[in-house]
Amino acid sequence: MTIAEVRTHRLSAPLHTPFVTALRRATTVETLVVEIIDTDGRSGFGEAPQVWQVTGASIDGSAACVRELLGPLLTGRDPDDLVTRCREVQRAVAGNEAAKGAVDVALHDLAARRLGVPLVRLLGGTALRVPTDVTLSAGDADALGAAARERVGEGFAILKVKVGTDAAGDLARVQAVRDAVGPRARIRLDANQGWTPREAVRVIRGISDAGLDIELVEQPVPRWDLDGLAWVSDRVDVPILADEAVFGVRDLVEVIRRRAADMVNVKLAKCGGLAPARTLLGLAEAHELGTIVGSMMETQIGLGAAASLVAAYGTTAVSDLDAAWWQASSPVRGGMRYEGGEVVLPDAPGLGVTGLG
Repeated sequence: MTIAEVRTHRLSAPLHTPFVTALRRATTVETLVVEIIDTDGRSGFGEAPQVWQVTGASIDGSAACVRELLGPLLTGRDPDDLVTRCREVQRAVAGNEAAKGAVDVALHDLAARRLGVPLVRLLGGTALRVPTDVTLSAGDADALGAAARERVGEGFAILKVKVGTDAAGDLARVQAVRDAVGPRARIRLDANQGWTPREAVRVIRGISDAGLDIELVEQPVPRWDLDGLAWVSDRVDVPILADEAVFGVRDLVEVIRRRAADMVNVKLAKCGGLAPARTLLGLAEAHELGTIVGSMMETQIGLGAAASLVAAYGTTAVSDLDAAWWQASSPVRGGMRYEGGEVVLPDAPGLGVTGLG
């Protein structure tokens, strides 16, 4: 039994609400789906989201990487030799983490389907329900307060507030969210690199002094400024979560060496898939860093893989798995779904995705 073919499919799907951060404004999901087909006709799926401002990955670039290098590398090989196949993918090309991540997930999905088990079982877990936060897009205080009330009413218990677009007004925005939901919800902040180190300390201390009870602050300063990240971490009591600062193992080692953050956000499209993500989670645990698993603006394919990882390995804080919730309608058939503030994984082989479109 071998891999017969590797295909790519471009998907575009509208969001029901614009997704706005300090880095970008998105109104659609733009992603490349990789499909790996074995000689029995089974398909495994993975995806490479296009996020210019974070990973720099494009659909055309990821497609070229799969078409010209990774697909030919895998064709004719044994899909059940999963560890070797994933290792070959990681070594085949520099960078291109999104493309490698899509192929890695597709290989895992196919392996689980060939065994007839959900992906979470292949990864060593059994849980089919995983809690998630939900993001509140960057906006003015009134809009954030209204959105917070709606999300809590829909069953979400953890709100991730996008800040960093205007440091002078961020305290008022967080105050509006807390006033809207009271003690019913936990609040975490994501500045998406939008503050300077001094702004970050000033805003975080102001929020703490106001008693607004913030769980954590994600990536307060530019990703390249590890000295600034460490400076902020040393001067505030709220845990600091590194996101864009950590793509792979070398990045995390440097964060650990500098004691630059208290936690790390592991994303499949940043690190290159499930195999390297497990390494990052293990490394963080060994050095007593907190962990969450996050996502880009992805479909049920990427979200299902990330949620399966959390269900199997666990994280120290509730993960950030709401991206597919933003879709006006699903561009794939089957797969994970949302129920209140939880991701529900299908009790079906692999990711449970039955088709595209």
